[in-house]
Amino acid sequence: MAHHSTSIEGNPLTLEQVKKLLIGNKIAAWEKDKNEVLNYVGVLEYIDKLGEKKVKEITEDIILKIHQLNTKGILPENQSGFYRKVPVAVVNSYGRVIFQPPPVNKITTLMKDFISWLNSDQAQELYPVLLSGISHYEFVRIHPFIDGNGRTARALATLILYLKGFDTKRFFALDDYYNEDRDKYYDALQTVDQKTLDTTQWLEYFCEGVAVSMNRVKDTVLQLSHDRRLKDKRGQIFLNEKQIKILKYLQTGLKITTKECQDMFNVSERTARNYLNELVKKDLIKPVGPQKGRYYILT
Repeated sequence: MAHHSTSIEGNPLTLEQVKKLLIGNKIAAWEKDKNEVLNYVGVLEYIDKLGEKKVKEITEDIILKIHQLNTKGILPENQSGFYRKVPVAVVNSYGRVIFQPPPVNKITTLMKDFISWLNSDQAQELYPVLLSGISHYEFVRIHPFIDGNGRTARALATLILYLKGFDTKRFFALDDYYNEDRDKYYDALQTVDQKTLDTTQWLEYFCEGVAVSMNRVKDTVLQLSHDRRLKDKRGQIFLNEKQIKILKYLQTGLKITTKECQDMFNVSERTARNYLNELVKKDLIKPVGPQKGRYYILT
């Protein structure tokens, strides 16, 4: 989630770099890029704590705290966790203004009205996915901060789903769905007519993202169920780190070739074939096709 949410807004760190950063390894990157990722992890940990406390309302202080955690060490202290005091504009990659947020003198009122609605009986009666999607859009529309609005909006949407029983912090992350096609994400946000505030197209996109993400969870659960049955049938199977990585790859990629195995570990063709043959002997994968063009799938 930390990788994808920051990547959406242009953070160049790869998923592998983020993994290394989070276990304390040094990586060659700008401090700002590293801070963005580490800050978002801090936000997710804060969401965990709010969930554990079973908070009933999302207050202004909570939103300001999420922004402060998101922008710590990136924005000046008087802008981190505080509403903007200057006008801003959303521009596209060509430098053209595609959205003009509300003026500064309306921010406080708009945010108070938004938070009041968010905790109202009307909002609480909405299906959680719709409530999360509407809140995501409305927060981006108000654009209350000078920077970090997108990350804060996505964290708020995650918090709403979590408090409503969607355990998003463990099972699925909408951020990776957005990041797969950033243009589609931004285009969906721009489908809302500013005069009518009809959010239909945006909510269709948002709900589709939840559906896609939940189906990925289902597929993973089914695969883990297969793994459990395998264990019950054959007993405990001890695997090394490389074998585990190959099996995890197969759970999502469905098949693997010797060349893909070579690239995965930066080894020779012979060594890669040996890795795969060891899993064949354990009856965990099986070869498909003749030697030329052969690939391997889970048994």
